[in-house]
Amino acid sequence: MLFQTMKDKLSDFFDHITDSPLRAFIAGGHTCGDVCRLAAGICSRTSPDEPLCLWTQDKSLTAAALLAAAIGGPRVIIPYAFSPHAFDEARSSISFSKILSESNDAPPADCTVILPDSVPAPAPLVYTACDADTPRVMLFTGGSTGKPKLWSKTARNLFSEALLLAETFGIGPQDCILSTVPPQHIYGLLFSVLVPLVSGCTVLEPVFSFPQEILAAAGDTGATILVSVPSQYHVLKTESLQRHNLRLAFSSAGMLPGPDADYFHGKTGIAVTEIYGSTETGGIAWKASLTDKQVFCTFNGIDWKIHNGRLQLRSDFLSPELPRDQDEFFTTADRAEPCGADSFTLHGRADDVVKVGGRRVDLSEICDKLKTLGGVRDAVVFAMHARTGRGADITALIAGTADASAIRAGLAKICEPYAIPRHIKIVESIPLLPTGKYDREMIEKYFEGKSLE
Repeated sequence: MLFQTMKDKLSDFFDHITDSPLRAFIAGGHTCGDVCRLAAGICSRTSPDEPLCLWTQDKSLTAAALLAAAIGGPRVIIPYAFSPHAFDEARSSISFSKILSESNDAPPADCTVILPDSVPAPAPLVYTACDADTPRVMLFTGGSTGKPKLWSKTARNLFSEALLLAETFGIGPQDCILSTVPPQHIYGLLFSVLVPLVSGCTVLEPVFSFPQEILAAAGDTGATILVSVPSQYHVLKTESLQRHNLRLAFSSAGMLPGPDADYFHGKTGIAVTEIYGSTETGGIAWKASLTDKQVFCTFNGIDWKIHNGRLQLRSDFLSPELPRDQDEFFTTADRAEPCGADSFTLHGRADDVVKVGGRRVDLSEICDKLKTLGGVRDAVVFAMHARTGRGADITALIAGTADASAIRAGLAKICEPYAIPRHIKIVESIPLLPTGKYDREMIEKYFEGKSLE
C-alpha cells in the first residue's frame, strides 16, 4: 500500500490546515479556517456515522463535509445529479434525513436542511483518529452506463489519491485550479476539492460550463490549472483560446480525441494530461502525448498486470466492495496490452465486444470508424437485444449532418456487413451529463420501444 500510516498522514494533514487558518482555499473567498469551522459545525449538527446527503456544488461546503466524515463524523452521500430523480434513487439506496446545502429550496417534508449559517463552530476542529479503511463517503455513478451504482470510498481511498495527484504533477500553493467539472463526480471531487486541501493551492468557486466563461476565467483569474472533460475541449476550439497563466490542463471521463488535443496544444503549448480511472478504481494511469495511441503510464504505487487480455489492479484507491482475487487484484472490464514496465495500451472494454450472428463485433472499433466518416461529429454505439435470434442488434446515435444511408454506405467500405449498425439515428448533438459523459438515459429515449442491452 502507498500509505501504510494513513492515520499519521491524516493527522499531519489536519495539523497543516488547522495551523494555516488564513490560507485561501477558494481563490478570493473562503479560507482553510472557514472550511475547518464549517466542518466542526457539521459535526455538531450530526451524529457519528449518520448519513448526510451533500446537495450542493459549493466547494467549501463539500470540503468541510469530507473533513467531518474523515474524523468520524457523518457518512457523506453524494448523488450523481441534483434532480428529484437522482435524489429518489439515492434515498432508495441509503436512508437519510439530513441534507447539507447552501439553499433551503423545497426540501422533502421529512428532511432537515443544514445551511452554512446554521453550523457555527462550537469549538475548533480537532482531529480524531478513525479507521482509514472504513467507508466514509458514498458516491453514485449514473447516466452514462444505465442504472446508477453506489460506490463507497474510505479516507485512504480519497486522501491518498489526492496526495498522489498533487505530488505527481507538482501542484502546490503557487497554483489556482479552474474546473468545469462538478464536485459530485469523483474527478471533480479530487481535483477541485481534495487536491486544493492537501496541496495548498486555491480553486475557483464556480463550475464553469460555457466556452466563453471558461476562456474569460482563464484570462481574468490567473488560473494555472484547467480541469475539464473531452466535450469541453471540443468546444474550446476557438480562435480566442490562449494560454494566459495556464501550465497544466487535465481531461478525464472519456478519451480525448486527437484533433481536440492537438488544437489545444497548438494554441496554448500545453499537452493535455488525460487521467484514466473510474469512481470505483480511482486513478490508474495518465498520458500527455499528442497521439491517438492510448499508451498510459501508471501512477506510482499502482500494481497492475494483464490476465486474459484484461487489466487487473491492486491499489489504495479501490472501493472496498470491489471483488478481488487471493492476491488482492481486481479485474477491470478494460482490455489492455503491456507497453513497457510501467505502461500499457488500452483496447476498449471487454463488454464492448458482442456477438452478431455468431460473429464477434467490437463496438468501440465501430464507433471509431464512424467518427472517420464525413458528416459525423460524434457517435455512440451500443447493443440492443435482437428479436431475430442474431445475438445483438448494433445501434448508433450519431451527431452530424450525414444521413443514415450515407453512413451505411461509408461503413460498408471499411466494415464487415454484420458489423454495420442496424439502427441509426441522426441528431444535432448527443446528450451529455454535467460530468461530460454521455447521458445513457436520454440516449435510450431515441430508441424507445426497443429492448436495450
